[in-house]
Amino acid sequence: MRDDNCIFCKILSGDIPSTAVYEDDSFRAILDVNPAARGHVIILPKNHAANIFEITDEDVSKIMVVAKKIATALKKTYDCDGVNILQNNGEAAGQTVFHLHVHVIPRFKNDTVDIGWKQGEMPEDLTVIAEEIKANM
Repeated sequence: MRDDNCIFCKILSGDIPSTAVYEDDSFRAILDVNPAARGHVIILPKNHAANIFEITDEDVSKIMVVAKKIATALKKTYDCDGVNILQNNGEAAGQTVFHLHVHVIPRFKNDTVDIGWKQGEMPEDLTVIAEEIKANM
């Protein structure tokens, strides 16, 4: 599947150049051209899916295996202190390209990469929240 209006589909087809660090039958992993850190990689499924709600179960499970390979390579290459594996769904969650992709970002103590959120207070009704979610699984 391909979306002719999707920048990542154009990258995957070779219409837009990229620098690949990994490729198999299902995925290509490329260097982010606007990286959060040196070595920031984006994993692209070759089958177009706008988000987590559209990707096949098979592809979503395999993409984490690829993320682990890349994270391991980043650790060996840069001796980083940690790695973020990040995937956004929907504009409200920070998604700007609507082709599911996974970021793998090497992290170092005291770096300036800003990925996070302000922690809220623990809700008093955790059981109610859990039951609401379970009802829709």
